[in-house]
Amino acid sequence: MILLGRVALLLALTVSMVPAQSADVSLTPEVFQVFELPLTVTNPALVKTRQGYVLKCVLANASEFRQLGFRYSLAIVEQPSGATKVISRNEGFTLAPYQTKNVAFKTLLRLKLNGDERLVLMVEQVISTDYVWDVVQPKDALASYINGDYSTTPRVMRILNAVDSREPLQIKY
Repeated sequence: MILLGRVALLLALTVSMVPAQSADVSLTPEVFQVFELPLTVTNPALVKTRQGYVLKCVLANASEFRQLGFRYSLAIVEQPSGATKVISRNEGFTLAPYQTKNVAFKTLLRLKLNGDERLVLMVEQVISTDYVWDVVQPKDALASYINGDYSTTPRVMRILNAVDSREPLQIKY
């Protein structure tokens, strides 16, 4: 019930399609793809607005389940010093099975960026109507990727989603 409420709140705060703002500056983060997840993020862009940055990207659902949301981490690596900050956000959306959609999320990222930082985006969790896919030890996998170890393949655990699942089919005798 709590997870359903959180997803409903995220859907209320998230907008699926926002018109492009051509005058705004955008930054392109790298995407650390986790291939065992049913959701693929491509063409990400952090678009600067007056209040902060907005994430725009293309989401592709590679499963037969309707996707409801995801959690991602954005790592900001300072180039001269190598210091890393990681921000995690939850976003809600609806994505039909095998659908691809351009999305822009309303959740503002309040970042102070100079423009010379390395940005890395990684999906940590995907929520569908039937399952929840979780990356096992996502912080370690992201840290390995940032440090140049591209051979690390994150493991994914799939868990039955008992909270957001559809009503079971009732057979009447």
